[in-house]
Amino acid sequence: MTATDPDAPGTAAPPAELLPTLAGHYYTDPAVFAREQELILESHWFCAVRSADLARPGAFRTATVGRESVLVCRTRSGAVRAFLNVCRHRGAQLCTAESGEVRRSLQCPYHAWTYDLDGRLVAAPNMADMPGVDKRERGLIGVHVREWLGYVWVCLADEPPSFDETVRGAVARRLGDEDVVERYGVEGLALGRRISYDVAANWKLVVENFMECYHCGTIHPELTEVLPEFAEGYAAQYHVGHGAEFGSDVDGFTVDGTAGFGRLGGVGEEQDRRYYAVTVRPQVFLNLVPDHVIVHRMFPLAPDRTLIECDWLYSPEVVESGTDLSHSVELFDRVNRQDFEACERCQPAMSSRAYRTGGVLVPVEHHIAEFHAWVADLLGDPPE
Repeated sequence: MTATDPDAPGTAAPPAELLPTLAGHYYTDPAVFAREQELILESHWFCAVRSADLARPGAFRTATVGRESVLVCRTRSGAVRAFLNVCRHRGAQLCTAESGEVRRSLQCPYHAWTYDLDGRLVAAPNMADMPGVDKRERGLIGVHVREWLGYVWVCLADEPPSFDETVRGAVARRLGDEDVVERYGVEGLALGRRISYDVAANWKLVVENFMECYHCGTIHPELTEVLPEFAEGYAAQYHVGHGAEFGSDVDGFTVDGTAGFGRLGGVGEEQDRRYYAVTVRPQVFLNLVPDHVIVHRMFPLAPDRTLIECDWLYSPEVVESGTDLSHSVELFDRVNRQDFEACERCQPAMSSRAYRTGGVLVPVEHHIAEFHAWVADLLGDPPE
């Protein structure tokens, strides 16, 4: 089966017509972005940090989730907790560093209100003179936490959506079976490389770009050498369960097609020599290849600015051996930079009168229309 096979299981043939995109103001209007922060980024499960970045009790990382700074830490018992990064006294930001480690408690640098790693208020200057104050009520504001695939996912909603339906289910629906991703053993992989990209484009442009491969033959020469079917314009996500096959003369998912590092332990013959891409809304991309996994996490910061943190994950033995990963990392680093340059090329035109009512999607991009409908529905915008 190729990516252009109209009879691929679970996939309807694309309509032979153009479909409209979102209008330009969806990518530029601060009011639209504010609604997205509240109704999408703060209301859905958001992949905040890698669990291994919280290796020891007292380790913490901060992450921007919508309009909020979220503090994620490892407790003394080894559990992971997450809180709004705001002191309950006068609202000072509790931790200003992106990451760090404390011994037993988190202390506000303004007035020294002190919280344990479970978020309870344990001390504050002059508090002993107020015996009627219930410290339990003055603890940090917690947010919902789940760990999956070696990452910490948070949700700021009072009543979060089902994690199994919206996160695990999204992966299962794309791959045809959640068991497929489990075979890669992502939670047991080691970080080989992390690269951060500061992209001058709206987060939705990045999602749309990742979802389609109509552009691949134009801007991704290295990728289409490794995955020749991508030159046809059909993305791996176009068909349920499909993984793009390596070229016949390609030995590995590397910038020059040379061999990688051997199959990950759980990857079967049916996944060998294939690339799978998964979008987990609103801000995660999973990329699965036989010898490693690449995870993108997007942090939308403004209508025209998106921070993207990309992790390359390998078996611990590969990382610990000090093996040169450069040929492996370079392939998708080039793809990232090519994609993000394309998104930055589009961003200025979103405010042009030429894009006032939006653009169009060709048939191989029609699955993006469902993403646009998802956004519009969550924002409460009626269909045009």
